[in-house]
Amino acid sequence: MDQEDRIALFLDYENLALGVRDHHGGRPFDFRPIADALAERGRVVVRRAYADWSYFDEDRRMLTRSHVELIEIPQRMGFSRKNAADIKMAVDAVELAFERGYISTFVICTGDSDFTPLVHKLRELNKRVIGVGVEKSTSALLPPACDEFLYYDRLEGVDVPPPAARRTRPARSSGPSPVEPAPEPVAETAPVEEEPSRDVDTLAVLLVQTVAGMQGSSSGEVTASGLKRALLRKDPTFSESDYGFRTFGELLRHLAASNVVELAAGPAKGDPEVSLPERGDREVAFGLLRSVVLDLAGEGGAVALSGLKDQLRRARPDFSEKKLGYRSFLQFCKAAATDGAVGLRWSADDGDYLLSPQPS
Repeated sequence: MDQEDRIALFLDYENLALGVRDHHGGRPFDFRPIADALAERGRVVVRRAYADWSYFDEDRRMLTRSHVELIEIPQRMGFSRKNAADIKMAVDAVELAFERGYISTFVICTGDSDFTPLVHKLRELNKRVIGVGVEKSTSALLPPACDEFLYYDRLEGVDVPPPAARRTRPARSSGPSPVEPAPEPVAETAPVEEEPSRDVDTLAVLLVQTVAGMQGSSSGEVTASGLKRALLRKDPTFSESDYGFRTFGELLRHLAASNVVELAAGPAKGDPEVSLPERGDREVAFGLLRSVVLDLAGEGGAVALSGLKDQLRRARPDFSEKKLGYRSFLQFCKAAATDGAVGLRWSADDGDYLLSPQPS
């Protein structure tokens, strides 16, 4: 138990409940998916929800069964009520951060950007902050401020309704025929909008770049847990489940099977070391670059860097320097020049880098 994170949970309940109602077809908010997600991350020792509970009578029973302390914010006029709830929740969170040093993680359940200063203050006090909000009602300013951000819509156990059917408007005419009455509008079901596909290849590029950057900035090994934390720092909304994987380890094993990364035994069981493949793939890529440059320029000639990447992709459609750990095509060409595969020089006359084939 001593190794478990202690979590304090704060719910801006009106923001969550109305966000779910407005964007989930009027369905009620369900606390259980949030509780289950946090149970996987540590031990929740504080649970508080803030609202005028006279407006959420049924919800009170649901939250009480889940041992959530209900903080009453009486109804007032206009924005004063909203501000009262926000201020009370922020003051309680900061007070708890000072009084309960053993609490390592604060979960702020809201989509309101007004809580961004609270998130900054908690992180300044060396607390990990997880945000939770309804995707379509969450301010774009809030997720990047958190260490991790969970969209309620994507949590296990949340049933998101399909988009509502749309009715088509009948075509306008000069008037109904005296023989045939004007046709009645026909309800037409709109095709279900699929969630934007999340490209595993794009994820592989991000992961390779992150591993390469961590290897370049640290002399130690890159572990799976450290890599996951780095990915969350880049994108707090990152979740391997969005790409169809149950765990981060399953994702890494998939990429290892595709030779994107290599896995080895790490310092702790279940936390493997992650590295980029050794020079084999890069040697092949350098050879491809030299071959294309030779075909284009011939012996003793040179070819401009601009447009060269397209030529490589004509020869090998799956070519990507980012999958090899390089942040740009120029960086890849510089590495090939260092390896002796090609020559590389800047031409002021051409305003571009020129590549020439090196002798085999």
